[in-house]
Amino acid sequence: MNRGNIWINIGIAALLVILAAVLGQIDRWRSALESGEKAFRNANQRSVTISRDRTESEPEIMVRFRPGVTIDEVRRIAALHNDRIEDEIEAVGGLYAIDDLDGATPEEVAGEYQAMSGLVTYAEPVMEIRLDDPEMSALRRPMRSGARASSYPNDPEFPDQWALNNTGKHGGKENADIAALKAWEKTQGSEDVVVAVLDTGVDYTHLDLAENMWIRPANVPAYYDDELGAIDDVNGYDAEAGNGDPMDDNGHGTHVAGIIGAEGDNGEGIAGINWKIKILPLKFLGRGGFGSTKNAIEAINYAIDRKKNGVNIRIINASWGSTQRSRALEDAIRAAGDAGILFVAAAGNNGTDNDRSPHFPSNYGLPNVISVAALDRNDNLAGFSNFGLHSVHIAAPGREILSTWLGNGYREASGTSMATPQVAGVAALILAANPNLSLPELRKRLLKSVDRIDALKDKIATGGRINAAIALAER
Repeated sequence: MNRGNIWINIGIAALLVILAAVLGQIDRWRSALESGEKAFRNANQRSVTISRDRTESEPEIMVRFRPGVTIDEVRRIAALHNDRIEDEIEAVGGLYAIDDLDGATPEEVAGEYQAMSGLVTYAEPVMEIRLDDPEMSALRRPMRSGARASSYPNDPEFPDQWALNNTGKHGGKENADIAALKAWEKTQGSEDVVVAVLDTGVDYTHLDLAENMWIRPANVPAYYDDELGAIDDVNGYDAEAGNGDPMDDNGHGTHVAGIIGAEGDNGEGIAGINWKIKILPLKFLGRGGFGSTKNAIEAINYAIDRKKNGVNIRIINASWGSTQRSRALEDAIRAAGDAGILFVAAAGNNGTDNDRSPHFPSNYGLPNVISVAALDRNDNLAGFSNFGLHSVHIAAPGREILSTWLGNGYREASGTSMATPQVAGVAALILAANPNLSLPELRKRLLKSVDRIDALKDKIATGGRINAAIALAER
């Protein structure tokens, strides 16, 4: 072999060895870089996926950013985490519903934002809320015959409304009621008072409710939200669907609404505590009776907006609750109080002491919240009703309560859900007679207007049952 060729071949072989070594090192560098990049992404920002439309999912968390963090900064932070702002809660500064776009758990997403302690006050998963009322009767239609005392409204089912006028029938105790007949001598309500029913919606076409349903006045602009867009809220608001049709498909909200304000003395069905009133449906619970804290907050945000736009919303009725505490929901209810809105809440139906096992929203220690326990027709605390000497404020009839139902029907139902609108209804009567009362004055008047009951002395703060006649006699 030619000596020159040997050296050429040796050189080529050496170059190949060097090239292989370099390529191997490059591959190791690439692997290391990819591993580092993956670790960086996992620690700081989850992998990017295709964005989706807002209708495809509920937001996972509620985040309240610290004062001074602008919405543009919030958008940038959300984008870095492959999230998006589903809704800004305008009534609570810095509060946003955040939608995760890549499948992380709500707890994981909340943890990422909570770690930004310099920017974030709190971050919490959106929580589920379910109705838990214990009893309901069969559907019934109103009677249309039978003599009525002249002092009664002519609504044919009124004799079965023991909560308003307890005559002792069906084993009840005479006068164990809210003294509605005496209260009606002063006022039967006012169309100028608006009560929002935060619930499953309301059947606003019901024959006994239609005249007392709120319809957006011509001088009030349609609701607009930067993230949700324009909403034609002629009949109220559905936070679950994000539209202006809060038609009830469950029945619970319609039952609550009838207690507060079924049209009285109209020859139809029952009489509400207010014969004249305006009921504004805020739907956040669906057909199955469950919803989310986010949708409840969004509905409260809507109510505050309407109040600021001239709608005389003075009361929100909340006949529902949960054992989970939401700081975001608490902040929204506080904002409602700042807007002058009383928040009347059910104490819950577990038969437990709320001082020991809190129930929310009734346990929020806010100056606009009233927590309501349920009584039977003998002035006994209902077996299902929660209580609490410090955390439950007042009691009202809540067992076997007859009210409106879907399809122009009527049903008896039981629960603190039924007691709560008794108090909200009396609050509306007070405002009909005293429209200029402030929120603190209204709350104080309600808590003073009770018949004291020995069995409640160590169970609830006032030790008594709401009495509408006393409330209207107060000066």
